[in-house]
Amino acid sequence: MAQNIYDNPKFFEGYTQLPRQIHGLEGAPEWPALQSMLIPVSDKRVVDLGCGFGWVSRWMRDNGAKSVLGLDLSEKMIERARKDTKDTLIEYRIADLDQLTLPPESFDIAFSSLTFHYVRDFERLVKTIHHSLSKGGQFVFSIEHPVYMAAAHPHWIMDEEGRKTWPVNGYSVEGERKTDWFIDGVIKYHRTMATTINTLISCGFEILQVKEFAPSAEQIAKTPALLEELERPMMLLVSAAKR
Repeated sequence: MAQNIYDNPKFFEGYTQLPRQIHGLEGAPEWPALQSMLIPVSDKRVVDLGCGFGWVSRWMRDNGAKSVLGLDLSEKMIERARKDTKDTLIEYRIADLDQLTLPPESFDIAFSSLTFHYVRDFERLVKTIHHSLSKGGQFVFSIEHPVYMAAAHPHWIMDEEGRKTWPVNGYSVEGERKTDWFIDGVIKYHRTMATTINTLISCGFEILQVKEFAPSAEQIAKTPALLEELERPMMLLVSAAKR
């Protein structure tokens, strides 16, 4: 079973203070880029993998989705999502994505935000998602960028000129990484960009678009702390289709 850090009280307390959890999609700087990669969601059946508090699930319905299934490992996340959602066409379930099964051709859009780097068996999950999508269905997701999460001890260091630099080591050594984020020993799984993309292709997806998120000048002007995100890609955004 996957590590359930989000139900740890200390972790959950820190996590809920993040801007993206306080302000929702407006607090997620990559959301406009992700949104632009989505096909029109009107009348589509959607599965939201790692739905968290349900921000995207509610957005999907607000923009005309026929139905939404939100899945998350965390009981605390699902409890909060249900509390904040009044729409009866959004269903939330507790689910471990490493053991997930879904009915065939039951969705038109599969979406996930910053979740798959916690999944041990990415290939199994991609096959499950492909099986669950209708022909022509779309798969859009974001993950921590492989450059961001490859290092054994990811953190900013200063180069010889005093410039912030992000270390990249062990990039080609895929597998488990342990980091400290709100609590010690958070387990993630590093995969190279090539592995991520080629897994999608081998499982039957056509790659439509890939973005390495960087904030816009407008976003930096509004939130100066985002300037450091220009030094290295923090997130990888992918859009694919079942053919």
